[in-house]
Amino acid sequence: MKDDILIDVSRETIVLLQRLGLLVEKWNKSINLISKKTVPEIWNRHILDSAQIFYANNKSFKKWLDIGSGAGFPGLVVAILAQDKNIGGETVLVESDKRKCVFLSTVKRELNLNFSIINNRIESCDRQQADVISARALANLPSLLDLSFNHLSDKTTLIFSKGKSWKEELVAAEKTWNFSWEAVTSITDEKSVVLKIGELSRAN
Repeated sequence: MKDDILIDVSRETIVLLQRLGLLVEKWNKSINLISKKTVPEIWNRHILDSAQIFYANNKSFKKWLDIGSGAGFPGLVVAILAQDKNIGGETVLVESDKRKCVFLSTVKRELNLNFSIINNRIESCDRQQADVISARALANLPSLLDLSFNHLSDKTTLIFSKGKSWKEELVAAEKTWNFSWEAVTSITDEKSVVLKIGELSRAN
């Protein structure tokens, strides 16, 4: 069962995630947060898909950087689950669209969550030195590595949700980058993976 990924969270956390889904559905009527055809499938397509990104990181963190946050997937789910696990690290959501940042701020206030919002393009942000960097449906892998590189700490784990072309993207990325990687089959789509990348450096 897909919901097994949330088997160890509190009932209050499940309610927060459900309220997040309702807020996304409400706001999606006025601004384009997610594809309209996925609205009836918010729980599986967006919330559980984001939860698996959170659980792909098997260690604590001081700073989790979510780039191109958009509707807050996975960033808002990360913030909710980190709160459930009493992880004291900072969650930072980067989003260039001002309207989407207003949405993120509204969720933060209404759900009483602890995270930061940067209304800017990731290319223009100050160096973040994050322990974890995540992204979902933002760009191809070579571009994601380029966008992330300036924000690495000494031992950053990059966690990206990738679709059925992930192997081709991996081959393309290896032409210009050195890194270790692990692909975990997605619980929401057997053709997709959660891609974990470490030891990132530019190839000579």
